[in-house]
Amino acid sequence: MRELSLHILDAMENSLEAGATLIEVTIVEDLAADWLTITIRDNGRGMSEAQLARVFDSFSTTRSTRHVGLGIPLFKAAAER
Repeated sequence: MRELSLHILDAMENSLEAGATLIEVTIVEDLAADWLTITIRDNGRGMSEAQLARVFDSFSTTRSTRHVGLGIPLFKAAAER
C-alpha cells in the first residue's frame, strides 16, 4: 500500500505542475471482488486523445526535462500486483 501511496502523491504533484487547482483522489475497495479502484481527477490542462492512447506505454511523456514517462505504467504495475 505504501508504494501505491507514493504513486498517488507523484500523480498529484504532476497535476499541480499541469496547473491544477483542484485534485480529487477516490479509493474504493471491493472486498468481495478483491478489487481496489483508485481514481485521480484534476482540473489541470489535461491530455490530448493521442496522449491518452499512449498513457500506459513506457517512456511516453510530453515533458522535456527530467521525466522519462514511467509514472503511470509503474503505478499500473504496482496496482496489479
